[in-house]
Amino acid sequence: MMNKILVSACLTGERVRYNGEVITDKNAIILYWQQQGRLVSFCPEVVAGLLVPRPRAEIVGGDGSSVLQDCARVMDIQGQDVTNYFLDGAKKALELVHSQKVKVAILKDGSPSCGSTYIYDGSFTQIKKPGSGVTAFCLKQKGVRVFNELQIEKALEYLKPG
Repeated sequence: MMNKILVSACLTGERVRYNGEVITDKNAIILYWQQQGRLVSFCPEVVAGLLVPRPRAEIVGGDGSSVLQDCARVMDIQGQDVTNYFLDGAKKALELVHSQKVKVAILKDGSPSCGSTYIYDGSFTQIKKPGSGVTAFCLKQKGVRVFNELQIEKALEYLKPG
């Protein structure tokens, strides 16, 4: 049996991004995995109940780890605290990887949920900082190997039988 791969739904062309845009340039490896039936497409923000489109959100005061420790919040650009949606989305992602026995995730970098190498700094000025989003951090903590959309070939290599 082939390993299932959790993938940010936006990377499979689903209309789930905060601004309603669809990523049309799909990666060939993702398409191949999709044809094999290995992908588990998931958007933690939409599954938690946020709409498309929705106001842009960023983590203020830390990163995904800080949010889980209740030391930082996820705020949208209109000043609304949306932290609970992001915590709920991460919880649902963990439930899904457990039920599907997922060991690898390909997540959209920069996202306050899915960022794995960087997120935005909470100032809504497009300033990036190293860190993980809420869902990415949760998955890493539970042993899921997380890659971003620029590391798909690394994920492919990681998944090759030893």
